[in-house]
Amino acid sequence: MLFNSIEFLIFFPIVTILYFILPYRFRWALLLIASCYFYMVFKPIYILILGFTIVIDYFAGIYIEQSEGEKRKFYLTLSLIANIGVLAIFKYYNFLNLNFTWLLEGFDLKNPIPFLDILLPIGLSFHTFQAMSYTIEVYRGNQKAEHHFGIYALYVMFYPQLVAGPIERPQNVIHQFYEKHDFDYQRVTDGLKLMVWGMFKKVVIADRLSVMVEMVYKYPYNYHGIPLIVATIFFSIQIFCDFSGYSDIALGSAQVMGFRLMKNFDRPYFSKTISEFWRRWHISLSSWFRDYLYFSLGGNRVSKWRREYNLFIVFLVSGIWHGASWTFVIWGAIHGFYLIFANLTVNFRNKLRGLFGINRLPFLYKIVQIFTVFCLVAFAWIFFRASKIQEAFYIAGNLFSGIGEQLQQLNNKEFIEKNVFLGKGITNFAMVAFAILVMEIVHLKQRGRSLRNTLNQSPLMVRWVLYYGIILAILFLGMYDEPAQFIYFQF
Repeated sequence: MLFNSIEFLIFFPIVTILYFILPYRFRWALLLIASCYFYMVFKPIYILILGFTIVIDYFAGIYIEQSEGEKRKFYLTLSLIANIGVLAIFKYYNFLNLNFTWLLEGFDLKNPIPFLDILLPIGLSFHTFQAMSYTIEVYRGNQKAEHHFGIYALYVMFYPQLVAGPIERPQNVIHQFYEKHDFDYQRVTDGLKLMVWGMFKKVVIADRLSVMVEMVYKYPYNYHGIPLIVATIFFSIQIFCDFSGYSDIALGSAQVMGFRLMKNFDRPYFSKTISEFWRRWHISLSSWFRDYLYFSLGGNRVSKWRREYNLFIVFLVSGIWHGASWTFVIWGAIHGFYLIFANLTVNFRNKLRGLFGINRLPFLYKIVQIFTVFCLVAFAWIFFRASKIQEAFYIAGNLFSGIGEQLQQLNNKEFIEKNVFLGKGITNFAMVAFAILVMEIVHLKQRGRSLRNTLNQSPLMVRWVLYYGIILAILFLGMYDEPAQFIYFQF
């Protein structure tokens, strides 16, 4: 079920009202049934895959807690194999088989292994990683095994964050299913505000930008220079608004019922370094890879060069996690290169700053840093967004092709319409630009404080003008011709 659909507009209030009406002891069952229905709206049969891994991990957690020595490791390994195996079959089987076919063709051999006609279950990578974090935490002794099967199933399937995160740790969520959450007006309204804000980012900004981005990225060979740059910048904003919008709706809908999910985005495009970007972007996944992969490889406790190697491996795996395509692998490798280059050149760059007196202009330097990081991240997004690796390299290689001649045509209305507005007109462009401006003003207001708390302390008239303004923008400026799926659902 899509958050930006009529079905969810009906589903959410019904489930929430029933949640507060039902006696406390039955609420977990309501949420589990609702979560199953929420997931089965996409494709009912895939609930069996979730059920399979839930049963495996439920018993694995109990046996890990009850066992000692090698037996504990055996049950953990069994759980990880089951989860990664399901992910490998549905997400990577055909990708690996295709690459094996190409390899054999180089030797004039035929691949006897058949391809599978299967669809990737919605959000498989997300709930797989959440399930894996449970058994790993039980193995490490940081979480007690959950003996209530329904509560454990709800931990994996909790509908607000089931298909696109945040990827929660058991320590943060499971105990909340045992807590009694009474109706609290302030908490409910705060959650609704966050949901509305997420919807604004999704349907007003992301979905409008997606139409323009699709114009270029679907037929990239028809463009060069300015339209490629504009589409790449638009996609950078689109993917942020799409994914952070989903996360806001997820956190808000959970908060309405009294549940606290982890923050997944923290104004990432205000980052001054790539490292900071990854502390602000998709925080639940970044911290997952840090805690379960980077630290397992040795983290910072190893030699300098081994540490950089570990970083690169983490980002390669992150790329593969996002999609079974070489474009995603290269995207991960680019970010790995960014971080390694930054680490190896930090002393040299600090000397240059002192030599040129840049430290005496801290504000200007901060602006340059933010702009540089955004450009680097936007360039990497090319490989994330492109359908084929050849198209990604074409776009990357033609960003500035013929740009001198194009700049001379910026006074040509027809040229601007096609290459800057990407064929969608000045009205659409102006609406998106205004919505982005509103979002960035909000981001600036959020520095070091909660915007909702600030609003709560504002005069009543100011608050309601803002609330109605956002709601009206969603109703009249949002894209509803065909509810657009969230980008990260494909992962």
